[in-house]
Amino acid sequence: MTGPAPGPVEALREIGFWLERERAETHRVKAYRRAADVVAGLSAAERAKHERAHSWQELAGIGPKTATVIEQACAGTVPVYLADLRLAAKPIGTPGKSLRTLLRGDLHTHSDWSDGGSPIVEMMSVAAALGHDYCALTDHSPRLTVAHGLTASRLRRQLDIVAELNEQLAPFRILTGIEVDILDDGALDQEADLLAELDIVVASVHSHLRADSDVMTKRMVYAVANPNVDVLGHCTGRLITGGRGTRPESSFDAEVVFEACKQYGTAVEINCRPERLDPPSRLLRLAVETGCYFSVDTDAHAPGQLDWQGYGCERAVANGVPPDRVINTWPLADLLAWRTG
Repeated sequence: MTGPAPGPVEALREIGFWLERERAETHRVKAYRRAADVVAGLSAAERAKHERAHSWQELAGIGPKTATVIEQACAGTVPVYLADLRLAAKPIGTPGKSLRTLLRGDLHTHSDWSDGGSPIVEMMSVAAALGHDYCALTDHSPRLTVAHGLTASRLRRQLDIVAELNEQLAPFRILTGIEVDILDDGALDQEADLLAELDIVVASVHSHLRADSDVMTKRMVYAVANPNVDVLGHCTGRLITGGRGTRPESSFDAEVVFEACKQYGTAVEINCRPERLDPPSRLLRLAVETGCYFSVDTDAHAPGQLDWQGYGCERAVANGVPPDRVINTWPLADLLAWRTG
Protein backbone atom coordinates (compact mmCIF):
# COMPACT_ATOMS: atom_id res chain seq x y z
CA MET A 1 0.00 0.00 0.00
CA THR A 2 2.57 2.49 -1.17
CA GLY A 3 2.70 4.96 -4.03
CA PRO A 4 1.96 8.69 -4.51
CA ALA A 5 1.29 10.90 -1.51
CA PRO A 6 -2.22 10.04 -0.27
CA GLY A 7 -4.92 12.49 0.71
CA PRO A 8 -5.72 12.94 4.41
CA VAL A 9 -8.51 10.35 4.53
CA GLU A 10 -6.42 7.78 2.67
CA ALA A 11 -3.36 8.51 4.83
CA LEU A 12 -5.29 8.09 8.08
CA ARG A 13 -6.84 4.83 6.90
CA GLU A 14 -3.52 3.48 5.69
CA ILE A 15 -2.02 4.22 9.10
CA GLY A 16 -4.88 2.18 10.56
CA PHE A 17 -4.06 -0.63 8.13
CA TRP A 18 -0.41 -0.84 9.19
CA LEU A 19 -1.28 -0.63 12.89
CA GLU A 20 -3.85 -3.43 12.53
CA ARG A 21 -1.37 -5.52 10.55
CA GLU A 22 1.09 -5.29 13.44
CA ARG A 23 -1.59 -5.97 16.07
CA ALA A 24 -1.40 -2.54 17.69
CA GLU A 25 -3.68 -1.65 20.57
CA THR A 26 -7.26 -1.15 19.45
CA HIS A 27 -7.58 2.40 20.81
CA ARG A 28 -4.64 3.54 18.66
CA VAL A 29 -6.20 2.10 15.52
CA LYS A 30 -9.59 3.59 16.31
CA ALA A 31 -8.10 7.07 16.73
CA TYR A 32 -6.88 7.12 13.13
CA ARG A 33 -9.93 5.46 11.65
CA ARG A 34 -12.24 7.79 13.57
CA ALA A 35 -10.30 10.82 12.32
CA ALA A 36 -10.54 9.48 8.76
CA ASP A 37 -14.31 9.20 9.10
CA VAL A 38 -14.53 12.76 10.44
CA VAL A 39 -12.59 14.21 7.51
CA ALA A 40 -14.45 12.05 5.00
CA GLY A 41 -17.73 13.42 6.34
CA LEU A 42 -16.82 17.07 5.68
CA SER A 43 -18.16 18.97 2.71
CA ALA A 44 -15.62 20.41 0.28
CA ALA A 45 -16.20 23.89 1.73
CA GLU A 46 -15.76 22.73 5.34
CA ARG A 47 -12.60 20.87 4.46
CA ALA A 48 -11.15 23.90 2.65
CA LYS A 49 -11.97 26.13 5.64
CA HIS A 50 -10.11 23.90 8.11
CA GLU A 51 -7.22 23.50 5.71
CA ARG A 52 -6.80 27.28 5.40
CA ALA A 53 -7.20 27.87 9.14
CA HIS A 54 -5.20 24.81 10.27
CA SER A 55 -8.07 24.20 12.66
CA TRP A 56 -8.44 20.42 12.42
CA GLN A 57 -8.31 19.97 16.19
CA GLU A 58 -11.51 21.94 16.55
CA LEU A 59 -13.28 18.87 15.16
CA ALA A 60 -14.40 16.21 17.64
CA GLY A 61 -12.39 13.05 17.09
CA ILE A 62 -9.22 14.75 15.82
CA GLY A 63 -6.27 15.19 18.19
CA PRO A 64 -2.72 16.51 17.81
CA LYS A 65 -1.29 13.38 16.18
CA THR A 66 -4.09 12.88 13.68
CA ALA A 67 -4.13 16.61 12.93
CA THR A 68 -0.44 16.47 12.06
CA VAL A 69 -1.09 13.63 9.63
CA ILE A 70 -3.91 15.59 8.02
CA GLU A 71 -1.79 18.76 7.70
CA GLN A 72 1.08 16.90 6.07
CA ALA A 73 -1.22 15.04 3.69
CA CYS A 74 -2.98 18.28 2.72
CA ALA A 75 0.44 19.74 1.92
CA GLY A 76 0.89 17.00 -0.68
CA THR A 77 3.52 14.99 1.17
CA VAL A 78 3.49 11.53 2.68
CA PRO A 79 2.93 12.09 6.42
CA VAL A 80 6.04 11.30 8.44
CA TYR A 81 4.26 8.77 10.65
CA LEU A 82 2.88 6.94 7.64
CA ALA A 83 6.30 6.88 5.98
CA ASP A 84 7.80 5.43 9.17
CA LEU A 85 5.13 2.72 9.35
CA ARG A 86 5.66 1.76 5.72
CA LEU A 87 9.42 1.53 6.30
CA ALA A 88 9.04 -0.54 9.48
CA ALA A 89 6.55 -3.02 8.00
CA LYS A 90 8.10 -6.46 7.83
CA PRO A 91 7.17 -9.01 5.17
CA ILE A 92 4.72 -11.63 6.41
CA GLY A 93 5.39 -15.31 5.80
CA THR A 94 8.10 -14.88 3.16
CA PRO A 95 8.75 -18.67 2.87
CA GLY A 96 5.13 -19.04 1.78
CA LYS A 97 5.35 -16.49 -1.02
CA SER A 98 5.05 -19.15 -3.71
CA LEU A 99 1.56 -20.00 -2.45
CA ARG A 100 0.58 -16.44 -1.54
CA THR A 101 1.05 -15.35 -5.16
CA LEU A 102 -1.41 -18.06 -6.23
CA LEU A 103 -4.20 -17.06 -3.85
CA ARG A 104 -7.13 -15.32 -5.51
CA GLY A 105 -9.17 -14.57 -2.42
CA ASP A 106 -9.92 -14.94 1.27
CA LEU A 107 -12.87 -17.01 2.46
CA HIS A 108 -13.20 -15.98 6.12
CA THR A 109 -13.57 -12.30 7.09
CA HIS A 110 -15.71 -10.21 9.44
CA SER A 111 -17.22 -6.72 9.30
CA ASP A 112 -18.84 -4.41 11.82
CA TRP A 113 -22.08 -6.28 11.21
CA SER A 114 -20.81 -8.78 13.79
CA ASP A 115 -17.55 -8.42 15.74
CA GLY A 116 -15.35 -6.82 13.09
CA GLY A 117 -14.27 -3.22 13.42
CA SER A 118 -14.89 -1.80 9.96
CA PRO A 119 -17.73 -1.44 7.44
CA ILE A 120 -18.12 -3.98 4.67
CA VAL A 121 -17.05 -1.56 1.95
CA GLU A 122 -13.80 -0.72 3.73
CA MET A 123 -12.93 -4.37 4.34
CA MET A 124 -13.64 -5.30 0.75
CA SER A 125 -11.93 -2.29 -0.80
CA VAL A 126 -8.75 -3.24 1.04
CA ALA A 127 -9.12 -6.87 -0.07
CA ALA A 128 -9.31 -5.67 -3.66
CA ALA A 129 -6.31 -3.39 -3.15
CA LEU A 130 -4.31 -6.37 -1.87
CA GLY A 131 -4.89 -8.07 -5.22
CA HIS A 132 -7.76 -10.41 -4.43
CA ASP A 133 -10.28 -11.31 -7.13
CA TYR A 134 -12.87 -12.18 -4.49
CA CYS A 135 -13.36 -12.18 -0.73
CA ALA A 136 -16.05 -13.87 1.36
CA LEU A 137 -17.89 -11.90 4.03
CA THR A 138 -18.50 -14.40 6.82
CA ASP A 139 -19.94 -12.62 9.83
CA HIS A 140 -21.04 -14.72 12.80
CA SER A 141 -24.34 -16.55 13.24
CA PRO A 142 -26.93 -15.59 15.91
CA ARG A 143 -25.93 -17.91 18.75
CA LEU A 144 -22.65 -16.00 19.19
CA THR A 145 -24.38 -13.06 20.87
CA VAL A 146 -21.10 -11.69 22.24
CA ALA A 147 -20.07 -11.19 18.60
CA HIS A 148 -23.45 -9.67 17.63
CA GLY A 149 -24.15 -12.64 15.38
CA LEU A 150 -26.55 -12.25 12.46
CA THR A 151 -30.13 -13.42 12.72
CA ALA A 152 -31.71 -14.64 9.48
CA SER A 153 -33.37 -11.26 8.92
CA ARG A 154 -30.14 -9.32 9.47
CA LEU A 155 -28.25 -11.67 7.17
CA ARG A 156 -30.85 -11.14 4.44
CA ARG A 157 -30.43 -7.37 4.80
CA GLN A 158 -26.69 -7.84 4.51
CA LEU A 159 -27.15 -9.80 1.29
CA ASP A 160 -28.95 -6.82 -0.24
CA ILE A 161 -26.08 -4.51 0.71
CA VAL A 162 -23.51 -6.93 -0.69
CA ALA A 163 -25.40 -7.03 -3.99
CA GLU A 164 -25.21 -3.23 -4.21
CA LEU A 165 -21.52 -3.16 -3.32
CA ASN A 166 -20.74 -5.80 -5.91
CA GLU A 167 -22.05 -3.44 -8.57
CA GLN A 168 -19.70 -0.73 -7.27
CA LEU A 169 -16.60 -2.89 -6.83
CA ALA A 170 -16.82 -5.05 -9.97
CA PRO A 171 -14.92 -6.93 -11.29
CA PHE A 172 -13.91 -7.67 -7.69
CA ARG A 173 -16.53 -9.92 -6.10
CA ILE A 174 -17.76 -10.03 -2.52
CA LEU A 175 -18.87 -13.58 -1.83
CA THR A 176 -21.91 -13.89 0.40
CA GLY A 177 -21.20 -16.04 3.41
CA ILE A 178 -21.32 -16.74 7.11
CA GLU A 179 -19.23 -18.27 9.87
CA VAL A 180 -21.92 -20.48 11.27
CA ASP A 181 -21.66 -21.99 14.74
CA ILE A 182 -21.56 -25.77 15.01
CA LEU A 183 -24.08 -26.51 17.75
CA ASP A 184 -23.62 -29.19 20.40
CA ASP A 185 -25.37 -31.84 18.31
CA GLY A 186 -23.57 -30.92 15.07
CA ALA A 187 -26.48 -28.90 13.68
CA LEU A 188 -25.83 -25.46 12.23
CA ASP A 189 -26.87 -22.16 13.77
CA GLN A 190 -28.79 -20.74 10.80
CA GLU A 191 -31.72 -21.60 8.55
CA ALA A 192 -30.79 -24.32 6.07
CA ASP A 193 -32.51 -22.63 3.13
CA LEU A 194 -30.61 -19.41 3.80
CA LEU A 195 -27.28 -21.23 4.10
CA ALA A 196 -27.95 -22.85 0.73
CA GLU A 197 -28.25 -19.39 -0.86
CA LEU A 198 -24.78 -18.29 0.25
CA ASP A 199 -21.58 -18.52 -1.75
CA ILE A 200 -19.41 -19.75 1.15
CA VAL A 201 -20.26 -21.28 4.53
CA VAL A 202 -17.53 -21.63 7.13
CA ALA A 203 -18.59 -23.83 10.07
CA SER A 204 -16.75 -23.47 13.37
CA VAL A 205 -17.02 -24.62 16.98
CA HIS A 206 -17.10 -21.69 19.43
CA SER A 207 -18.66 -23.27 22.54
CA HIS A 208 -18.03 -26.22 24.86
CA LEU A 209 -14.54 -26.57 23.43
CA ARG A 210 -13.49 -28.94 26.25
CA ALA A 211 -16.15 -31.53 25.44
CA ASP A 212 -15.26 -35.23 25.44
CA SER A 213 -13.36 -36.40 22.35
CA ASP A 214 -16.14 -38.72 21.15
CA VAL A 215 -18.75 -36.00 21.55
CA MET A 216 -16.61 -33.42 19.74
CA THR A 217 -15.77 -35.86 16.94
CA LYS A 218 -19.44 -36.64 16.25
CA ARG A 219 -20.31 -32.95 16.45
CA MET A 220 -17.69 -32.00 13.85
CA VAL A 221 -18.42 -34.93 11.53
CA TYR A 222 -22.14 -34.09 11.45
CA ALA A 223 -21.26 -30.52 10.54
CA VAL A 224 -18.76 -31.24 7.76
CA ALA A 225 -21.18 -33.78 6.28
CA ASN A 226 -23.83 -31.08 5.95
CA PRO A 227 -24.16 -30.21 2.24
CA ASN A 228 -24.27 -26.49 3.06
CA VAL A 229 -20.83 -26.46 4.70
CA ASP A 230 -17.79 -25.60 2.59
CA VAL A 231 -15.01 -24.96 5.12
CA LEU A 232 -14.27 -26.29 8.61
CA GLY A 233 -13.00 -23.24 10.51
CA HIS A 234 -10.11 -23.21 13.04
CA CYS A 235 -10.70 -26.86 13.88
CA THR A 236 -8.91 -27.20 17.24
CA GLY A 237 -10.07 -23.86 18.68
CA ARG A 238 -6.66 -23.32 20.24
CA LEU A 239 -5.22 -19.93 21.23
CA ILE A 240 -1.45 -19.78 21.46
CA THR A 241 -0.87 -16.10 22.24
CA GLY A 242 -2.60 -12.72 22.37
CA GLY A 243 -4.78 -10.61 24.58
CA ARG A 244 -7.36 -13.33 25.19
CA GLY A 245 -4.73 -15.58 26.75
CA THR A 246 -4.03 -19.14 25.69
CA ARG A 247 -6.36 -22.09 25.23
CA PRO A 248 -5.54 -25.75 24.59
CA GLU A 249 -6.71 -27.67 21.56
CA SER A 250 -10.10 -29.33 21.61
CA SER A 251 -9.93 -33.10 21.78
CA PHE A 252 -11.32 -35.02 18.77
CA ASP A 253 -10.38 -37.91 16.49
CA ALA A 254 -8.64 -35.99 13.73
CA GLU A 255 -8.37 -39.02 11.44
CA VAL A 256 -12.14 -39.45 11.50
CA VAL A 257 -12.89 -35.74 11.10
CA PHE A 258 -10.45 -35.25 8.22
CA GLU A 259 -11.69 -38.38 6.48
CA ALA A 260 -15.19 -36.92 6.70
CA CYS A 261 -13.88 -33.66 5.25
CA LYS A 262 -12.40 -35.62 2.35
CA GLN A 263 -15.51 -37.71 1.76
CA TYR A 264 -17.92 -34.77 1.88
CA GLY A 265 -15.70 -32.27 0.08
CA THR A 266 -15.32 -29.85 2.99
CA ALA A 267 -12.10 -27.85 3.06
CA VAL A 268 -9.96 -27.69 6.20
CA GLU A 269 -9.20 -24.09 7.06
CA ILE A 270 -5.61 -22.98 7.60
CA ASN A 271 -6.42 -20.10 9.92
CA CYS A 272 -3.87 -17.28 9.64
CA ARG A 273 -4.62 -15.34 12.83
CA PRO A 274 -1.36 -15.19 14.84
CA GLU A 275 -3.13 -16.23 18.04
CA ARG A 276 -4.63 -19.29 16.33
CA LEU A 277 -2.37 -20.65 13.56
CA ASP A 278 -4.81 -23.53 13.45
CA PRO A 279 -4.55 -26.46 12.80
CA PRO A 280 -1.19 -27.32 14.39
CA SER A 281 1.46 -28.67 12.04
CA ARG A 282 0.97 -32.33 12.98
CA LEU A 283 -2.75 -32.10 12.13
CA LEU A 284 -2.07 -30.10 9.00
CA ARG A 285 0.23 -32.88 7.77
CA LEU A 286 -2.43 -35.47 8.64
CA ALA A 287 -5.02 -33.56 6.61
CA VAL A 288 -2.58 -33.50 3.67
CA GLU A 289 -2.04 -37.26 3.94
CA THR A 290 -5.81 -37.80 4.15
CA GLY A 291 -6.31 -35.94 0.88
CA CYS A 292 -8.33 -32.99 2.15
CA TYR A 293 -8.96 -29.68 0.43
CA PHE A 294 -7.77 -26.54 2.24
CA SER A 295 -8.62 -22.86 2.49
CA VAL A 296 -5.98 -20.34 3.65
CA ASP A 297 -8.03 -17.69 5.47
CA THR A 298 -7.21 -14.66 7.57
CA ASP A 299 -10.32 -14.64 9.79
CA ALA A 300 -9.74 -10.88 9.55
CA HIS A 301 -11.72 -8.58 11.83
CA ALA A 302 -10.08 -5.40 10.50
CA PRO A 303 -8.67 -4.28 7.14
CA GLY A 304 -5.02 -4.53 8.17
CA GLN A 305 -5.53 -8.16 9.19
CA LEU A 306 -6.35 -9.07 5.58
CA ASP A 307 -2.59 -9.04 4.97
CA TRP A 308 -2.10 -11.94 7.39
CA GLN A 309 -2.52 -14.61 4.71
CA GLY A 310 1.24 -14.97 4.54
CA TYR A 311 1.24 -16.61 7.98
CA GLY A 312 -1.01 -19.39 6.72
CA CYS A 313 0.84 -19.72 3.42
CA GLU A 314 4.13 -20.18 5.24
CA ARG A 315 2.67 -23.00 7.31
CA ALA A 316 0.98 -24.59 4.29
CA VAL A 317 4.25 -24.69 2.32
CA ALA A 318 6.21 -25.99 5.33
CA ASN A 319 3.74 -28.85 5.79
CA GLY A 320 3.45 -29.91 2.17
CA VAL A 321 -0.02 -28.62 1.30
CA PRO A 322 -0.45 -29.03 -2.50
CA PRO A 323 -1.42 -25.64 -3.99
CA ASP A 324 -4.01 -27.21 -6.28
CA ARG A 325 -5.89 -28.44 -3.19
CA VAL A 326 -6.15 -24.91 -1.77
CA ILE A 327 -9.61 -23.84 -2.93
CA ASN A 328 -8.92 -20.11 -2.80
CA THR A 329 -6.21 -20.49 -5.43
CA TRP A 330 -9.00 -21.40 -7.85
CA PRO A 331 -10.69 -18.98 -10.27
CA LEU A 332 -14.05 -17.78 -8.99
CA ALA A 333 -16.05 -19.85 -11.49
CA ASP A 334 -14.27 -23.03 -10.41
CA LEU A 335 -14.74 -22.22 -6.72
CA LEU A 336 -18.47 -21.62 -7.11
CA ALA A 337 -18.88 -24.74 -9.24
CA TRP A 338 -17.17 -26.77 -6.51
CA ARG A 339 -19.44 -25.18 -3.91
CA THR A 340 -22.59 -26.26 -5.76
CA GLY A 341 -21.25 -29.49 -7.26
